[in-house]
Amino acid sequence: MSTDTSDTPADDAPDAAEGDAPTRAELAARVAELEESLAEATEGDDGKKMSIIATKGTLDMAYPPLILASTAAAFGYEVTVFHTFWGLDILHEERSKNLKLSSVGNPNMPVPNAVAALPGMDRVTTKMMERRIDDNDTATIEELLETSLDMGVEFQACQMTIDLMDYDEADFYDGVTTGVGAATALQDMVDADIQLLV
Repeated sequence: MSTDTSDTPADDAPDAAEGDAPTRAELAARVAELEESLAEATEGDDGKKMSIIATKGTLDMAYPPLILASTAAAFGYEVTVFHTFWGLDILHEERSKNLKLSSVGNPNMPVPNAVAALPGMDRVTTKMMERRIDDNDTATIEELLETSLDMGVEFQACQMTIDLMDYDEADFYDGVTTGVGAATALQDMVDADIQLLV
C-alpha cells in the first residue's frame, strides 16, 4: 500500500542529512526576535540630530547659530545649541537686544581699520547693520530665538561661563536650559549627525 505525500511540502519534511539544521518555524522565530531587538535598540532614534556650539556674542555672529538651528528644526532635526563665553549674550534677554558689530578687524566692513578704531565706530557700524536688518525685514535675534524655542530647539547655557561672568540665570529667555557643562555638550555632539562650532 502506497502513501500519498504530494500534499506535504518538501521543506517541512525532516532531512536526516542536515542533522541539526533549524526548521522553518525556528528560523521565523529567530527573525522575529531579531526584529524586536532592533526595534528596541533604535526606538526614539528615528530623526536626525544637530549640535551647535555658539561662542560669539556679536550681532553678526548671533545670526548663524539661530538661523541654522531654526532651519534644521523645520526640517525635522532635533537641535541643541550650547552657548558658552560671549555666546551667552545671545540668550540674555537684555544683552541680546544690544549686541554690537565690531568694525575693527572685519575685512568685509566698508571702513578702513584706521577709521574703524576711532571712538564710536562700533556704534556706527552696528546702526548700519540694524538698519539693513530692518530694511530687509530680517527677523530679530529675539524673534529667531522665540521661533526656535517654539520649534523645539534646546538652547543650553554653559554653567561654567554663567559662574565666570556672574550672570543671573533669571535673566535668560524662558525655555533656556541652564546648568549644562562641557561633558553634556560633548555627549550631545557624539550623538549628533551634524556638529558645528560657530
